[in-house]
Amino acid sequence: MKGMRLNGVMGRTELKHEISKMDCYLLRNKLKYYMKIDPHAKNDGKYLIRSVYYDNFDNKVLTEKKEGFYQRDKFRVRLYDYNMEFLNLEKKSKRNNLTYKQKCRIKREEYEKMRCGDLAWMEDDSRSLIQDLYRQMNLFQIKPITVVDYEREVFIYDEGNVRVTFDSNIRTSFRNNDLLNPDLAMVETNPDIVILEVKYDEFLPDTIKYLLQLGDRRKGTYSKYQISRMFG
Repeated sequence: MKGMRLNGVMGRTELKHEISKMDCYLLRNKLKYYMKIDPHAKNDGKYLIRSVYYDNFDNKVLTEKKEGFYQRDKFRVRLYDYNMEFLNLEKKSKRNNLTYKQKCRIKREEYEKMRCGDLAWMEDDSRSLIQDLYRQMNLFQIKPITVVDYEREVFIYDEGNVRVTFDSNIRTSFRNNDLLNPDLAMVETNPDIVILEVKYDEFLPDTIKYLLQLGDRRKGTYSKYQISRMFG
């Protein structure tokens, strides 16, 4: 399949499955002999991701996700391992069966301005993604809604640019958007599930496809944001 682009970004295929912790254990012990561990991970092979997702009063983003719209966009601000000084604004776009991700660095002060509704500075910002978010915030009245924390374990396979991720211990702030608060109260969602994501460019190598087989596992459209909102 020839790579498709959106705003200069190459599209990737993303497959998601809800699996059990036992499934995760079995897969991890197969993949570790064929794939590389993410070099950014800690000693236990994992790192923490915290994101705040944007939506509006009518739950536009959540509804489009749940109903499986073939064209949809989602904004979030993300940080890793509670590093409040390294923030990325990200936009994930779905076009048919491909996913496109754009991102740019932002300062913590800029996020706080967005959180408090101070948007005028965004209109003429030099970063196109900031301008894009400004238009979306005005047109659809989206704003930061919910913080989601989870632990991620990543395995990498160079051929096909494959990333297999296991996301576990998903926690939600309900409707508190205080992303940069280290003491933000987070509530556990479902401790028994792990979200398996398989991401690749133009093809998934047969070796990885074989290793990922776990019998009858249902492919889904699971989203950490969707799961977090189910609990809030």
